[in-house]
Amino acid sequence: MKLKNLSIITLTLLLLIISQYSQAQLPKETEAQKIQRMKWWTDARFGMFIHWGLYALPARHEWVKLHERITNDQYQKYFEMFNPDLYDPREWARQAKTAGMKYVVLTAKHHEGFCLFDSKFTDYKATNTPFGKDLIKEYVEAFRAEGLKVGFYYSLIDWHHPDYTIDRNHPQRVDSDTAFARLNKGRDMNKYREYMKNQVRELLTNYGEISIIWFDFSFPGKNGKGHADWDSESLLKMARSLQPGIIVDDRLDLKEVEGGWDFISPEQVKVAKWPEYNGKKIPWETCQTFSGSWGYYRDEHTWKSNAQLIELLIESVSKGGNLLLNVGPTARGTFDLRAQDRLKSMGEWMKLNNRSVYGCTEAPAEFTAPANTVLTYNPVTNRLYIHLLAYPMGRLNLKGMNDKIKYVQFLHDASEVKFSAGSGEDAGTLSLQLPMQKPPVEIAVLEVYLK
Repeated sequence: MKLKNLSIITLTLLLLIISQYSQAQLPKETEAQKIQRMKWWTDARFGMFIHWGLYALPARHEWVKLHERITNDQYQKYFEMFNPDLYDPREWARQAKTAGMKYVVLTAKHHEGFCLFDSKFTDYKATNTPFGKDLIKEYVEAFRAEGLKVGFYYSLIDWHHPDYTIDRNHPQRVDSDTAFARLNKGRDMNKYREYMKNQVRELLTNYGEISIIWFDFSFPGKNGKGHADWDSESLLKMARSLQPGIIVDDRLDLKEVEGGWDFISPEQVKVAKWPEYNGKKIPWETCQTFSGSWGYYRDEHTWKSNAQLIELLIESVSKGGNLLLNVGPTARGTFDLRAQDRLKSMGEWMKLNNRSVYGCTEAPAEFTAPANTVLTYNPVTNRLYIHLLAYPMGRLNLKGMNDKIKYVQFLHDASEVKFSAGSGEDAGTLSLQLPMQKPPVEIAVLEVYLK
């Protein structure tokens, strides 16, 4: 009888282990399948990030609650005043499309814990503010109507939820381990994990096809949080089961797990070369702001110029990556006038030069970029694009291209650029004859038809 009971217990434990193991497994796919799943994204190259929440009211950085050590009670006034009466996502979508963007990612919930959607699992949501509407519903409808792919950002961090344990990235953070233990007494991360999964399930069930989800972010180590704190594998498995084609960032702390991420997300940096992982080039996207913050910051003035932003896009594509460029709407629901100006300028450039961006990637190694230029390449059309960051005076020399070029034109107006082959010491060099006056575009682009 004892042996029989022991066998039953052993079998039960074994089944439990198998069940837990199977729950943690992520869908398997071949490299070719992953490339095909992500093809629209790698072809698009340019997307819009939107950081919007209660932090638009203080208008001094989306991390204002942490930076100024604001308590939930003190922060409550922003919830009670939130009423973006000028919110028109159709206008947002038009501006994104006109700028040349192909997809968008909106903060459904940021670190402050406030939800833009009508979640059943919290009262801390847009529908309970004076505005009283589900902001996400109108957003997805508006952007889809303009033909843009729709994505969500969902913060793993939550500075409002009573069961989210206080850590080193929390407004109520402290300096000693004993103080952390005291402050976290009664908080239950198991309850928070369940809350988080329930909300992600809502987002990926109630709004149709979702193309991208950004989870943000893990910070393992002392008084931090990593994949075990989020139950990341289970969370990601659920996301992929609900939206099989979804593209996922790399911030769940699952770098070593097969299927645990689709692309890496260097933030606010220009990469020196196409990033690699385990010696292999990988999909990547840099997320960037117009200025120094993600949320609306009224008094922040370090805004990038139009030329800098276009160059940032070109640079990203030239190294095989994407650019996700952020807008922080105001508390009334409009894009900052400075952002509107930048988007308009990028749109004017993209209207004439988007062939050097869409479907393009790093140029083959055999092509060397002349000084003050950036190269992109379309492998389908076999065309090389030379972006003239500093416009040359009358001539541009291309080394090692003597027998590789069929035709050259300016991209913005399809006007021919004549070229001649060098001789003697310049053998193998092509000399392009350019007009002395720079064309009327922010950054001129040469479209090179290769043999």
